[in-house]
Amino acid sequence: MAVSTYSRTERAVELFHALSDETRLEVIELLRKGERCVCELTDSLDAAQSRLSFHLRVLKDAGIVRDRKDGRWVHYELSPEAFEEVEALVEGMKPRALKSQQSCCA
Repeated sequence: MAVSTYSRTERAVELFHALSDETRLEVIELLRKGERCVCELTDSLDAAQSRLSFHLRVLKDAGIVRDRKDGRWVHYELSPEAFEEVEALVEGMKPRALKSQQSCCA
């Protein structure tokens, strides 16, 4: 039986998908200033609660934001570790310098 592993590529797809939406990028920009209550995000983005909940779920599932409940309110903040992970993924995608300029087909 084959063991399924969560590959680096699958993780990159998850993170980049979460970062590929304008509303989610706006949420991230608001959270860069610190933790925010969901009601503040709704007001700032002038977004319907259901629409914002969807985008927050995508960000949370990707590990980009985390939440904290306080009574009936939910507060969100960015997860610095996720941004370090994105940075490492992008770094790993940079082209490597070739040792030789000769083509393998020359």
